[in-house]
Amino acid sequence: MSAVVYEQREVRRARYAVAAVFAVHGAVTGSFATRVPWIQDHASVSAGQLGLALAFPALGASVAMPLAGSISHRFGARNALRGLIASWTLALLLPSLAPNLLTLCLALFVYGATAGMADVAMNALGVEVENRLGRSIMSGLHGMWSAGALIGSAAGTLAAHLGSDARLHHALAAAVLTVLGVAACSWVLDLQPAEDEEPPPRFALPPKSALLIGAVGFCAVFAEGASLDWSAVYLRDQLEASAGLAAACTTGFTLTMAIARLAGDRVVDRYGSVRTVRVSGVLAALGGLLIVVADHPAAAMGGFALMGLGIAVVVPLCFAAAGRSGSSPSLAIAGVATITYTSGLIAPSAIGTLAQVTSLVVSFGLVTVLACGLAVFAGVLRSGDRDRPKISRPSAEVSDPRP
Repeated sequence: MSAVVYEQREVRRARYAVAAVFAVHGAVTGSFATRVPWIQDHASVSAGQLGLALAFPALGASVAMPLAGSISHRFGARNALRGLIASWTLALLLPSLAPNLLTLCLALFVYGATAGMADVAMNALGVEVENRLGRSIMSGLHGMWSAGALIGSAAGTLAAHLGSDARLHHALAAAVLTVLGVAACSWVLDLQPAEDEEPPPRFALPPKSALLIGAVGFCAVFAEGASLDWSAVYLRDQLEASAGLAAACTTGFTLTMAIARLAGDRVVDRYGSVRTVRVSGVLAALGGLLIVVADHPAAAMGGFALMGLGIAVVVPLCFAAAGRSGSSPSLAIAGVATITYTSGLIAPSAIGTLAQVTSLVVSFGLVTVLACGLAVFAGVLRSGDRDRPKISRPSAEVSDPRP
C-alpha cells in the first residue's frame, strides 16, 4: 500500500474518531443540563444561589483552558485527549454528589475546568485533521457535539421522567461515556512535539489574531446563549404563547443549529469561511429583526430559527481559523475558547438585566446588533481560507488496500 493512501486512511479514520469525541463531550453537557433541578434540590440551594453556582463552570474553564497546550506537549495529543476526555466524563459525577452550595461550586469549577481543557484538545486535533484533509470539517464536528448534547438530554429527560436518582443516572452515563470517549481516542492523530520544540507557557495571553477571531465568536455565542435561555420566556411574556409552544421554540432553535452545523462544511468548502460568516451574519440579523418586530408567536419562532441557522457555523469556523492563525494552535484555540465561554457566561444575565431596565424587545435588539457584527467583521477569518493546505487525493489505481 502506498504511503499516501495509508496516510489518507489514517486521517479519515481520525476524522470519525474525533467526531465521536465531540459527540461524547456534548452528551456529558446534555446529561448534566437535564438534571439541574434535581441537583438544586439535593444541594438545597435557592434560585439565586444556583445562578451563582452555574457561573463556576465557565470560571473553571477559563482558568484551565490555557493548560491544555502544555498537557498535549508533554504527553502527546492522543494521550492528552484520552486523559482529558476521561476527566471530563468522570467529572459528570461531581455536581450530583454535592450536598451544599460550597461543594456544588467546587464541583462545578472542576466540571468546567475539565470541560474546557478537553474542548481545546479536541478542537486542536479537529483543526489538524481538517488541515490534512484539505476541506472543512469543523462545522460537522460541532454538529456532532450538538447531536451528542441532544442524545444526552433525551436520556436525561427520560431519567428525570422516571424519577431516578441523578447520582445513579450520572454514574451510569459517566461509565458509558468514559468507555466510548477513551475508545475513540485510540484512533485520533497521535501528534508529538518535535525534539527541539519549546513547550508552550502554562499561562499566556492569546495572540492578537485570536482576540480578533474571538470577538466574532463572542457575538455568535452571545446570540446563542440569549436565544437558548430567553426564547421561551420571550414567547411567553411578550407574545403570550402557551408553555408548550414556548418550549417548542427553544427545541426548534437547538435542532436548527444542529442541522446547520452538520450540513455546514459543504457550504464552507464552496464559498469559504468569510463569505459563509458574512451571509450567516445577515441571516442572524434578519432573524433578530423578525423577533423584535414579531406580533405573533409563529413570526418570532421563525426569527429564532433564522437566528440559529445564522450563528450555527460561526464558532466552528472561529476555532478553525484560530488553529491556523499562528505558530501555537493550542494557545490560539484556548484564547478563542476563553472568549466564547465568557460570552456564554454573561449573555443570559446581560439579557435579563437589560430586560429588567427596559424590555426583552430591547434586549434582542442588542442581539440583532451583535449579529450584524458577524457580517461586518467576518474578514478576520480570512487567514483560515488562505492558509488551508490542499491535499491531492490518491487515484483509484493506487488505492488498492492490498500491501
